Amino acid sequence: MIKKLLLAAVLICLGMVTLEAKTFSYSQVKRMPLSVEKDYYIWRFLMQRSTTATQAKFIIKDAKYLNKKLKVAYKKKTGFDATIPKRTPPPTRRSKTDWKAKSNGNKSFNYAIKMVEKNQLGKAAQHFNAAYNQYVDRWEKDKCLFWLYKVTNKKIYLNKLRKSYHINMYTLLAADITNGKYPRTIVTPSIRRGSIYGLDETNPIHWAKIKAKMNLPSTDLEDLADICKSKATIGMHSYLKAKACNYRKSYFPFPYRRTMKKFSKERQALIYAIARQESRFIPASVSRSFALGMMQFMPFLIDHVAKQKRQHIDYDDIFKPEKAIEYADFHLDYLNKWLYHPLFVAYAYNGGIGFTRRMIRQKNYFRKGAFEPYLSMEKMTNIEAREYGKRVLTNYVIYLNKLGKPTRLLPLINTLTTPSKTDRFR
Repeated sequence: MIKKLLLAAVLICLGMVTLEAKTFSYSQVKRMPLSVEKDYYIWRFLMQRSTTATQAKFIIKDAKYLNKKLKVAYKKKTGFDATIPKRTPPPTRRSKTDWKAKSNGNKSFNYAIKMVEKNQLGKAAQHFNAAYNQYVDRWEKDKCLFWLYKVTNKKIYLNKLRKSYHINMYTLLAADITNGKYPRTIVTPSIRRGSIYGLDETNPIHWAKIKAKMNLPSTDLEDLADICKSKATIGMHSYLKAKACNYRKSYFPFPYRRTMKKFSKERQALIYAIARQESRFIPASVSRSFALGMMQFMPFLIDHVAKQKRQHIDYDDIFKPEKAIEYADFHLDYLNKWLYHPLFVAYAYNGGIGFTRRMIRQKNYFRKGAFEPYLSMEKMTNIEAREYGKRVLTNYVIYLNKLGKPTRLLPLINTLTTPSKTDRFR
């Protein structure tokens, strides 16, 4: 007994938390509603040694989507390839016409960027204008207006940008260039209620049920947002409020102050910026690829950070905001050893540090030159990382200002072509 107590004390001193992994029964997983969140728990169930091949063959039919993790786990358990029933695609607010317009807009915009690279600015302007007329989303129209200003130097385009309701890199830059104020559509909810009875913000299945209600045509999104109005569920509340107004207002919550205050303002702003983009501050968020929690950690990264911190945790622990913030801070410490600029950190957080290193070391990226660094920010072939970086950078500036540190976006953009101020790779 004494030896066991001594061993426990040593493990605690070393920071080795000895938590056993959760286990899930067939009936427990079976009862969960069809959702990405259920897919995650099906994967967890398949990974258990106690799960039989017969149970696996039945439970896989309940999956909404088949990602690589599910396919691998199922084949390892049964020896067969996984199949699921054909399901009706979920309703989308986009019509086929909208998707076609977006595709045409992308073609025009990408061609315009190629013309900028060739210094054929007249042709570039024509195609930026075409893209503006083809795009549906406000932020994409704003992107075209900014580039029309860049290739024509006509401030009429900046004035149009200043009137946009959307908060994005281009509208902030327009305000900076014209010495104006940032848009007034930035909203930070002020909420007193601590939590909602019966709604656990750390439970993915609770969030799955809220999403199911959200997607019903009969649901009043404002009412649903009010149901989720508390400090614990501020992410759900803000997300639903933004959706209710069709994103004409941009919600920037300010949660978990007790946990966040121990960090520098720059680190707070970066964690907030990433969390807003990754999950809209929804602690129980699960992606199709099983990125988990508010900071959307992949299971392999949770394993890596836990090993580095000498902890053993269950994946569900990352749904706790405090644990997600702790692990994000640890991971950002690593990224900041190599990358100093929030844009490059965002690229690495999304696409990996190897991807970011390879890109910025290329001589045609983020070097001095006409239309730089904007040109580099638009011609990245990794589309997800490209747009992710812009949004995180925008969030970062807004959160720094909310933390009481006056900051403008333009000076941050201007440092991107000065390697000594951005990274250790060049």
